[in-house]
Amino acid sequence: MKNKKKVIGNAVFFIALFGLTAYAVLKGKEVSEILTVMKSVNPLYYIAGFIFINVFVCSESYIIYRFLRVLHYDHVPKKNCVKYSFVGFFFSCITPSASGGQPMQLYYMNRDKVDVSVGTVILMIVTILYKFVLVFLGALIFIFRHFLITDYIRNVSFFFYLGMVLNIACVTIMLVLVFEPTLASKIVIALMRGLEKIHAVKKKEERMKKIEESMVKYHQAASVIQVHKMMVFRMFLVTLFQRIVHFSITYLVYRALGLHALGFVDVVALQCVISIAVDMLPLPGGMGISEGLFLNIFRKIFTGGLLYPAMLLSRGISYYALVLISAVMTCVAHITIKRKE
Repeated sequence: MKNKKKVIGNAVFFIALFGLTAYAVLKGKEVSEILTVMKSVNPLYYIAGFIFINVFVCSESYIIYRFLRVLHYDHVPKKNCVKYSFVGFFFSCITPSASGGQPMQLYYMNRDKVDVSVGTVILMIVTILYKFVLVFLGALIFIFRHFLITDYIRNVSFFFYLGMVLNIACVTIMLVLVFEPTLASKIVIALMRGLEKIHAVKKKEERMKKIEESMVKYHQAASVIQVHKMMVFRMFLVTLFQRIVHFSITYLVYRALGLHALGFVDVVALQCVISIAVDMLPLPGGMGISEGLFLNIFRKIFTGGLLYPAMLLSRGISYYALVLISAVMTCVAHITIKRKE
């Protein structure tokens, strides 16, 4: 019941934030003109956007699948890994700081007999790769496309640099937890002992024994991953491809609206800057701030009344369509579990 209430609360928060964002963005605008521009777009671009979204999600499922194979969970089929990814993206999209995604992925993985400690290691590495790619692309933009920062991002550069610092800090901490599993074990056990001392949880030796056993499995899984460094590098390349596909949706919109002055790399780089800026903010999908940054950064690019249609199309495909598709897939996963029960 608590979990259901939490999901309902997150959904209400998401809808309220969506309403406020829509009101703030569209206030004083001629909605009919925006819709006219959006209707003029060739439907093939919408189809391409739908394909991009599914490639984006399935790239993560492939990474999870490969790590499960390395850790000898051969009984988990590819379709279940796709399920984990859609469920993860759905709950990440509707919860602040994407905090609900991984717990739900662990729940579904555990239903398929994947140990929670092993699933935790896999999802931590997926998250590290996901954020490290952002940092990597941000560094490339700073070095090779610095003119974009001065020409288009100057007014919001603070968010870009803040995002870089927060992501670097997050990646560093998670790397320590994965590649120093003994330290991770000590931290978890110390935290549990501390909670027992302040009577936040009841003291139970059985619970501590289970935690210690889980941390042993965590240690073993982390050790196996460390051995397969080349595979981790290959998964980094998959994650890089995944991120670029997602950012390419904005370039797809750019071409759909008949524009071509700016190249693929520059449009993708600007969209990457937005993702870096909002990735660590405590808002579902960076809602509100993402739209604001898009309008600020792309105002010199989508001119002649195309800015708001471009923002709605880009966010509509890359985020809101992702939420809807993931919601449908999550419902299917839930119904399937209930039928099995």
